[in-house]
Amino acid sequence: MPQKPKLGQNFLVNPQACHAIVDALGRDLSSATVVEIGPGKGAITELLAQRAARLVVVELDSLLATSLRARFGDSIQVIHQDILTVDLDTLRQSPADRLLIIGNLPYYITSDILLHLFAHHQAIRTAVIMVQREVADRIAAHPGSRDYGMLSVTAQLYAEVEKLMTLPPADFSPPPDVHSTVLRLTIAPRFQALGVSPAEFLAFVRQCFAQKRKTLRNNLRAAGYQPAAIENACQEAGLQLDARAEGIDMEGLASLHRSLIKPL
Repeated sequence: MPQKPKLGQNFLVNPQACHAIVDALGRDLSSATVVEIGPGKGAITELLAQRAARLVVVELDSLLATSLRARFGDSIQVIHQDILTVDLDTLRQSPADRLLIIGNLPYYITSDILLHLFAHHQAIRTAVIMVQREVADRIAAHPGSRDYGMLSVTAQLYAEVEKLMTLPPADFSPPPDVHSTVLRLTIAPRFQALGVSPAEFLAFVRQCFAQKRKTLRNNLRAAGYQPAAIENACQEAGLQLDARAEGIDMEGLASLHRSLIKPL
């Protein structure tokens, strides 16, 4: 019987998939600082160590961190720490150095890690991450689809999202109960173009999606906005009062937000 992983670990064992994931970062990593989240037993680490100018791996499991140090020596930097507590800005070698992030994200904290990456978006150029297929569908979802929601808007506010490949459970040891999808997030913040403050805008979007089956008008009234203000803002934004947030694109949500926060 295979040993059960700790910390929700499922190790990628398909060599072709490992190569494809590393290639998704870019063929030439000779001047790049790469940060690998959760390297595990080092299948992807081995490929990155041969290509990257500098490789930093962040591993929470103490036994795996020790094993990685013994295996790779000084050719990589091993940080035995929770990625959520790592200040990614400190891993840059200069203000111009923008990190490449790669990792098989633990399913149970995928959203937390994404938010951590977005909080450090100025330090990152690209992230190639593997997540549960259903979560990837939500991250990449477009308005009008059932998967479109808070996670979609948040991710797409900070990055261009591409689905690269989906891997079956058999590509992992031990096999998880779900398929996994590899995404490439090219950091390209949109809040300046949309004329919004990211923290305020995302708080507003959360109100819009508070209950997905409710109309935008009802969700905003529940959030404390006055009916007249909602009606005027929807009119300015070109939105129907009975629309639902899941059918409104980022530009529409931003326009509504700007209208509602205008001084009287």
